[in-house]
Amino acid sequence: MKVEATITAPSSIDDIVNHARHLEELGFDTILVPEAGHDPFLPVMVLAEHTSRVTLGTGVAVAFPRSPFVTAQIAWDLQRFSGGRFQLGLGTQVRAHNERRYSTPWTGKPVARLREYILCMRAIFQTFHQPERPQWFTGKYYQFTLINPFFNPGPWNGNPKVPIYIAGLNRLNCQLAGEVCDGLRIHTFVTPRYIREVVVPAVHEGARRAGRDPSEIDIVGNIFVITGETKAEMEEAREVIRHHISFYGATKTYFPVLEMHGWAEIGERLVRLSREGRWRDMPALISDEIVSEMSVMGSLSEIPSLIKERYGGLITSINMVFGPPYERLQERQRRLFEIVGKHLMADLKAI
Repeated sequence: MKVEATITAPSSIDDIVNHARHLEELGFDTILVPEAGHDPFLPVMVLAEHTSRVTLGTGVAVAFPRSPFVTAQIAWDLQRFSGGRFQLGLGTQVRAHNERRYSTPWTGKPVARLREYILCMRAIFQTFHQPERPQWFTGKYYQFTLINPFFNPGPWNGNPKVPIYIAGLNRLNCQLAGEVCDGLRIHTFVTPRYIREVVVPAVHEGARRAGRDPSEIDIVGNIFVITGETKAEMEEAREVIRHHISFYGATKTYFPVLEMHGWAEIGERLVRLSREGRWRDMPALISDEIVSEMSVMGSLSEIPSLIKERYGGLITSINMVFGPPYERLQERQRRLFEIVGKHLMADLKAI
């Protein structure tokens, strides 16, 4: 199993560079930059210069506010400058954020639109690689039918393939990953049962439809991990994750997980509280049972065996989520990354 780490809330260029170098030294396979308060692409360029082995990616960039050509151009440059180590992670976000935060129209069905987005980028990448043989794309939502040598960055000596991962949770997103992507990043708001009964079968179905081997698709589990070196730290970590789960539970897009476990009514109550601005009242609705189902909880030494027990055979890569990227939690997250790298990495990679 590959092990990933997400860099959040960098305070300076020096800070993000030193952190990434250390993660690479600790043996992490992939370093991700999210689109959460900061641009996800700019730090990757800096990290490409200051690391040499680790895969670098966006985890994830919001697709629709950027055209396929804009994203493809950025991805092509990052792939070139990183020596083939870039991994493009994309997500659709929800309608409200597209329209009200990004001023982006919400047209059509998001999965169908994302499928076109990816196919259009593939055509653009091929045209960059072989300028003399442009590959055009025309779809319902996107088109690429024009370029000239002045605007074509041209090929580079390395692998022209840019791996594309998408964030997903619902069945159609997972099928799309199996059909046209290199990997799927499962949302943290998930349980092992949901991955087993919905995610994995959907990825495999999409792969079979496209005539692909399902084993080619990297299934990444973003897993809540509740751990600590003392009982007090464990309790605090559990409450951090409880708050995080309550925030996601108020999003109707993620209701299929709640419905599978008979928690739909809790989701409706979370939605009502969020609309009333009663965010502080929401965590009380998340029972210990829900927290346990949606996380791995144990002492640091137990974490690899617990992950193997609950997620072995379901995911091929893991990104351990110790809590949201609040500034006050950065020191703790980095300390846990240090422990994972020095003491748990070999056991995790053996899963």
